[in-house]
Amino acid sequence: MQSLKRLVTSRRRDSLIRLKRNLSSLPINSSAGDLQNQVLVEGKASSRVAILNRPSSLNALNTNIGARLHELYASWEDDPNIGFVVMKGSGRAFCAGGDIVALYHLINEGKIEKCKGFFRTLYSFIYHLGTYLKPHVSILNGITMGGGAGISIPGTFRLATDRTVFATPETQIGFHPDAGASFHLSRLPGHLGEYLGLTGAKLSGAEMVSCGLATHYSNTDKLPLIEEELGNLVTDDPSVIESCLEKYSDAVYPEKISALHRIEVLNKCFGHDTVGEIIDAVESEASATNDAWCNSTLKKLKEASPLSLKVSLRSVREGRFQTFDQCLVREYRMSLQGISKRISNDFCEGVRARVVHKDSAPKWEPPSLEKVSDDMVDQYFAPLSESEPNLELPTKQREAFN
Repeated sequence: MQSLKRLVTSRRRDSLIRLKRNLSSLPINSSAGDLQNQVLVEGKASSRVAILNRPSSLNALNTNIGARLHELYASWEDDPNIGFVVMKGSGRAFCAGGDIVALYHLINEGKIEKCKGFFRTLYSFIYHLGTYLKPHVSILNGITMGGGAGISIPGTFRLATDRTVFATPETQIGFHPDAGASFHLSRLPGHLGEYLGLTGAKLSGAEMVSCGLATHYSNTDKLPLIEEELGNLVTDDPSVIESCLEKYSDAVYPEKISALHRIEVLNKCFGHDTVGEIIDAVESEASATNDAWCNSTLKKLKEASPLSLKVSLRSVREGRFQTFDQCLVREYRMSLQGISKRISNDFCEGVRARVVHKDSAPKWEPPSLEKVSDDMVDQYFAPLSESEPNLELPTKQREAFN
């Protein structure tokens, strides 16, 4: 017990040091009130509930939220009276991912350091969650995309519902699946991770449970009962929490149109070595069968940024052989490259077309797969310059998992 206390204290000290560094990158006009309002807290018998509270933005993540979560989770981990932690979202979303509109404006204003601070803060919290000493429950009732998956999947339990919508749609905005996605996607059955990462296809709650992204499934009308029972628990035992979740679980199966029912075709297409070969394989299947899933998949691939497709495929493939911390450190380098405009302007162009102006007509650069050189892709994975520090994660104090 004493050794555990020393470990927790050491982790707490390291977390606070990093938190102070990350707080230095907060927007000038942010305040303690802003931080607290964007993440609300409910105290229960022996648990705490963190509530993402930006419902008008689908609880999109910003530096404030990342810093606030890290601060709260570090203090709760050190509190012997708290046995476990729950996270949920306000409104119709759990979390739609990073606040890409805010990033878009910061980049165009030349405030790159603030963008770096966002990624550094968020990824540091995600690693903290992935190495958390206490059980964690994420209630994914609603939209759960991009970074929203990043702040939930590393935890112990993920409860999906009939309202859950999961996706990693980054290639559609000229980016790459990040926030630990290359780790989680690469460990899905077959080549499902490549399919999700390249197309940005959506999964339902039932599909999340079926492929392992979620651990439990319950219909939305049971959530008040689940939250009440969790709130009454006095435990730090994962098996007790799991029994509570299983008590209200519903048996569900993916619908007939689900990609999970096409896993053989999916594996055959997305198991190829290159994006070009993947698209050719999907195109061949679509021509031969006129299957709606094939046609939809082909459409998504052709709408995505060609550079992002190549970068994302390599990222998922590399993630299959890396630990959680290695994936986050590499994704941090990739994210900084993606917002720098040195290789391409695809991220800003994608956000402009899909979210800001909403004309759905991004002008990708390069405009085709053939014009995306190996050198361009390699630059995404290259080490940062000597003057640019890597993402520092406390791997000696908090061991990552494979």
